[in-house]
Amino acid sequence: LTVDDGVNGEVVRLYTQFAKDTGLRLTYFVNGVNESWTDNRDLLRPLVDSGQIQLGNHTWSHPDLTNLSKAAVAEQITHTDRFLADVYGVDARPFLRPPYGNHDADVRATAADLGYTATTLWNGSLSDSTLITEDYIKQMADKYFTPQSIVIGHLNHLPVTHVYGTLVDLIRSRNLRTVTLNDVFLH
Repeated sequence: LTVDDGVNGEVVRLYTQFAKDTGLRLTYFVNGVNESWTDNRDLLRPLVDSGQIQLGNHTWSHPDLTNLSKAAVAEQITHTDRFLADVYGVDARPFLRPPYGNHDADVRATAADLGYTATTLWNGSLSDSTLITEDYIKQMADKYFTPQSIVIGHLNHLPVTHVYGTLVDLIRSRNLRTVTLNDVFLH
């Protein structure tokens, strides 16, 4: 389970508390421009330090990278890279999630030159990048919480915070376990 953006500080806080309470391992893809990442640093930092929550690079301000110059792509990536190092003491490389999943050869080459060699997409979604109902989130979780899936959710809207019980029940009833990308790909 991977979650992106961080537009809403309360959602970041509640997702992090959810991870802390349940032991679920998650990868957060950070847009560094969002204040939620500094506002929730004290709650997040111990989980990041322990490896339970991994932080990945989702660019500074979430532009479609395929519409930017190589220099602008590099600045989007390096700005969040510096932020993660300064605030959390982590190096998010090699995992970059391009906003909207949009990437091309130039974006991949620019990212790779910066050490971001793993363009990280998904094969299932909670579909919660915009405001949707709790029931719809549950339907998407039921559909996509399957073995060896990378599921994307978002740290943007409150309805997901009301269905944590359902999410963890699905994970446990299906004998699944959540992992970070580092758990799977770097160890």
